[in-house]
Parts: sequence; C-alpha cells; structure tokens
Amino acid sequence: MSIHLVVIDALNLIRRVHAAQPGEPDVENTAKVCCQTLDKIINNSQPTHIVAVFDHHSDDRGWRAELLPHYKEGRKPMPEELAQGMDKIQDAFMALGIDSLLSDGDEADDLVATLALKVASRSQQVTIISTDKGYCQLLQPTLRVRDYFQQRWLDAPFVKKEYGIAPEQLTDYWGLAGISSSKIPGIAGIGPKAAVELLGLYPDLEAVLSATDLPPKWQKKITGNEDTARASKQVSSLKTDLVLGFNLQDIRYQPPE
Repeated sequence: MSIHLVVIDALNLIRRVHAAQPGEPDVENTAKVCCQTLDKIINNSQPTHIVAVFDHHSDDRGWRAELLPHYKEGRKPMPEELAQGMDKIQDAFMALGIDSLLSDGDEADDLVATLALKVASRSQQVTIISTDKGYCQLLQPTLRVRDYFQQRWLDAPFVKKEYGIAPEQLTDYWGLAGISSSKIPGIAGIGPKAAVELLGLYPDLEAVLSATDLPPKWQKKITGNEDTARASKQVSSLKTDLVLGFNLQDIRYQPPE
C-alpha cells in the first residue's frame, strides 16, 4: 500500500491564522479558520496518514539553548488566550480526523523531522506543511515542504534561489552565516554572500574551518570562532533520531463520518 503522510507544523499554522484575524482575535474563530485551512490541505494532498505536531507549552528552550544560551531568546510569547485555548483547537482538529502529537521537552521541529524522515526513508511520500525553511534540510525525492500561506513548495529550486546553495548545504551555511531570527550567531562578519562563496570552494563547514589556504579576509574572522560555528550548525540541524511512542497505524487518516 502506498502511503502519503502529511505532517502539520501545528503552531506555525495556528499562530499565523490567529494573527491574521480581523479585529480582536479569539480562539473560537482561530479554530474555525484552522479547520477550514486543514480541510483544503486534506482535499489537495489526499493523505493516507496525517498528524499535527505541537510544541510543548513550557518556557524551556531545550537542548539548543544549552549549546547557544541566547537561542530564541526574547521571542514574542504566544498570546495567553491562544495558549489557554490549545485544548479546544486540538479537539477541533480531532473532529476532522487529525490527531495531535505533543512534544515533551523536544522541539516540535525535531519530532516532525524524525517522523517525516522515518517514513520518507522507506520510499513513501511525506509532505510537511510549514513556512519554516529549516525543514528544507530534509528535502529528498519523497519528502516535500509546503508553505500553505504563500502557496508554494519550499523545494530545491526555492533553496537555490533563496540561499544560493543546495538543501544538503543548509546547515553548513547556517553554521557560517547564522540565523538572526533564532539568535544563532554563525561567525561574526561572515554574511550570506561569503557563506555561499566559501561553500562553493569547500564541501562543508568542517572543510572551511580546517582549510589552510583561506584568503586572509576570511581567515581572521574564522580563527577563534570555530566552536561557535560548529554549535551554530548543530543547533540549526534537526534531530531525526527521537524515539516515537506510536506507530503509523495510530495516525491513519479516517475522514469524519
């Protein structure tokens, strides 16, 4: 039997829908619009399996903040009324036949990545629904990323146009250039253009850091910052080896009667 697993980055969807509500947004309306959106996604993608993955609600920024203490520091918290309405939204998802997977200490991104890669590695189709470009590092023939709001595929041509590199180079690129929105520093003074140039000359971050023939303009920026670059790459890399406490049968899509 051929499988098409659709994985919803739940908070990515919910927060955008909530923020786009006219006037004073409320949870009831957010849940309604989210369900209308999910209906369209289901109709377009025809999944055999589907799940919505949620981040844990605590303030713990997880293992990434242990490596980079400023990781995601100062991010705008979820509106209180939305946080309190999560159970209601998850119930609405369940009524559509979409189960919710809640991360417990791990970031939702790592759960999504582990589940998606596990299915895609068996040559089965996976579609991740998210605007998060971090998922592009997972791209392969059977794994796609869909930005529902922009109605576009975050595919290899998108990555090439956006960053100037291939998807498999993304974490090396972020190790060099960082991700300012997540407070991932990379190497100070190495911007996107320099990162692309370096990855055109060397196969990966480690080769850049160990190179003995770097032009002086780059060498002086890199020397002494190797550990920060490695930590930046590690933090921007998605974990794909988490233990999943369920099997695929548990998230088989059954349309509501």
